[in-house]
Amino acid sequence: MKYLEFTFTLSPGSEMAGDVLVALLADAGFDSFVRPEVETDPIKAYVPKDRYDEQTLADTLANFPLNDITVSYTSSEAEDKDWNEVWEKNFFSPLVVDGRCVVHCTFHKDVPKAEYDITIDPRMSFGTGHHATTSQMISEILAHDMTGKTVLDMGCGTSILAILARMRGAAAVTAIDNDEWCVTNSLENIALNHLDGIDVELGDAQALATKGPFDYILANINRNILLEDMHLYVPRMKPGASLFMSGFYVEDTGLIRAEAERLGLHFDHVRDLNRWACVEFRLD
Repeated sequence: MKYLEFTFTLSPGSEMAGDVLVALLADAGFDSFVRPEVETDPIKAYVPKDRYDEQTLADTLANFPLNDITVSYTSSEAEDKDWNEVWEKNFFSPLVVDGRCVVHCTFHKDVPKAEYDITIDPRMSFGTGHHATTSQMISEILAHDMTGKTVLDMGCGTSILAILARMRGAAAVTAIDNDEWCVTNSLENIALNHLDGIDVELGDAQALATKGPFDYILANINRNILLEDMHLYVPRMKPGASLFMSGFYVEDTGLIRAEAERLGLHFDHVRDLNRWACVEFRLD
């Protein structure tokens, strides 16, 4: 798959502005990001060449919600690289969540010890666990007993959530993503962790009609997709099942909650980190 490489500069730069930009670019089709250690440095973003739309990017930047921030960029065709080396040099140190789960790459040395040890090679897939949405979803999995349960990881990316759910005792996990690259990378990461019981498929929420039902549904995507697809999640939930969703800002929680309750779900709780929300709904 051929990728285009973009280098985005925010002025003034900040961690929050970078998070907003990455979220918007993900909605615009970009699927991989290299965040700098210094928050004021440029952000590199990658999009499959056949998915890139110049007008979509122009509209995205024209509607950037932080009025005091300007965004500029340069682009080029991404050269063939050792993407693990890129990640090693530019981003992704081992991540420890709640002192119980460590996420690291094969090249890391002196990895902290934890109850759950997840090895991934992110390649060109977005999802190392460092983003606030993913780390909060990891916390939710750690907080719930998944022994013998059925789990859906919707929009699985690198399948970190699916992998942890299986490590937490889930009997069967289904991981679905609409990006072929993510499916391939997910299979690689599942093999790295010597796991079975995780079924990875290429598709979107339309594929759920023949899946489940599930005890837990994990959907870390974005606000618009969640609002569009939630009505397809609910029929695939068992009585008493939980739906965990993230990928949206705290101020969007009301929209998410209104749609969930319209569909018959009951609000349980919301957590937030760096303005990103993670919410649980239950089907009674």
